[in-house]
Amino acid sequence: MADVLAAGAGLPVRTVRSLDEHAAAVLALAGPLPGVRVALADARGRALAGDVCSTVDLPPWDSSAMDGYAVRSEELHAGAVLDVADDVPAGDTRDVRVPAGAVVRVMTGAPVPGGADAVLPVELTDGGTVRVRVDRVVAPGAHVRPRGEDVRTGDVVLRAGDVLGAGAIGLLAATGHAQVEVHARPRVAVLSTGSELVAPGGALRHGQIHESNGPQLAAAAADAGADVVDVRCVSDDVDAVRAALAELGARADVVVTTGGVSVGAYDVVRDALLADGDAQLLHVRMQPGKPQAVGTLADGTPVLALPGNPVSSYVSFEVFVRPLLRRMLGAREVHRRTLTATAAGDLRSPAGRRQLLRARLEWSGGAPVAVLVGGPGSHLLGALARADALVDVPEDVTHVAAGDPVTVIDLREHDA
Repeated sequence: MADVLAAGAGLPVRTVRSLDEHAAAVLALAGPLPGVRVALADARGRALAGDVCSTVDLPPWDSSAMDGYAVRSEELHAGAVLDVADDVPAGDTRDVRVPAGAVVRVMTGAPVPGGADAVLPVELTDGGTVRVRVDRVVAPGAHVRPRGEDVRTGDVVLRAGDVLGAGAIGLLAATGHAQVEVHARPRVAVLSTGSELVAPGGALRHGQIHESNGPQLAAAAADAGADVVDVRCVSDDVDAVRAALAELGARADVVVTTGGVSVGAYDVVRDALLADGDAQLLHVRMQPGKPQAVGTLADGTPVLALPGNPVSSYVSFEVFVRPLLRRMLGAREVHRRTLTATAAGDLRSPAGRRQLLRARLEWSGGAPVAVLVGGPGSHLLGALARADALVDVPEDVTHVAAGDPVTVIDLREHDA
């Protein structure tokens, strides 16, 4: 259950939540965005706003599964020599029939001519083009793809909430859809704060670092299916943060901030949100990512304030922000896939904190093995780029031995 952390002198009260409690609160900020019609070329990675039905049968007519000859199977016997009455390549729109005592040459995917009940593969003949010798016979129905075998006109081929991968795009095209209704992409603005931050590529002075959280979170938001409308960095100045939040809130469906949300004297995002928004300050029982804030700006735009340490920021995005963006996108499944893996080595976790450790998935005998990369420090960005999973250690577990099963959050991208 959530409780309240008593504030120190001059500091606001903070709610204490579990990771799951905070994730549920974040998901409640917004539902799926309205539907929009887009061309198939723009539909990849988006979620359907409604069911989609086929406009055609697939195949639309009996078609040949092989290069060969459309035949009347009862007329075949080994050694028979039959006239080749016609050729039907793929795309032939004529209404062709197979005469009695003859065959029609057909190509893979071509319509099976009327009167035929099978296709004799060319490999079972001498390959003749005027007359053909039958070396082996086939049974009725052989190598014929019946009309509607795959899909019937009116069948529901995809459901609302399905995320469109390459296979789904192909199915939509094959069933006659040039456009499709999907949910609008959430517009995301990212705001990094910190007077120590310098744009990537800029010259650094003592005490300064390159700003990495903004580019990292923007990339993560785009990977989640969002449109990133702005990535901005401001110094530790409350007025500058308030102005930036007001401007970004007017342009975005969600504003994500990083830094300035803890209990330090220069945590200006905290102060800006308390001044202009309806925000709740939190300590989430997790590592990394303990300090968080969530709420709405003055204009009602949801805002999620993440910690400033780069690993904390990224992990917080994965478990809180990404599911919200997927929900707004209309996806049925909003969370990353989880796997049960084997721990490659011992690990320890602090009591009362749900720990999310960076790991790389390896495979042994077809089963996943979680190999930790880097240490637990939330500033260790180098190892994050090598990680493709997070080992999820529950609050009440303090030790995992090598060989024990562990739950991992799979960060690898999968086709929808």
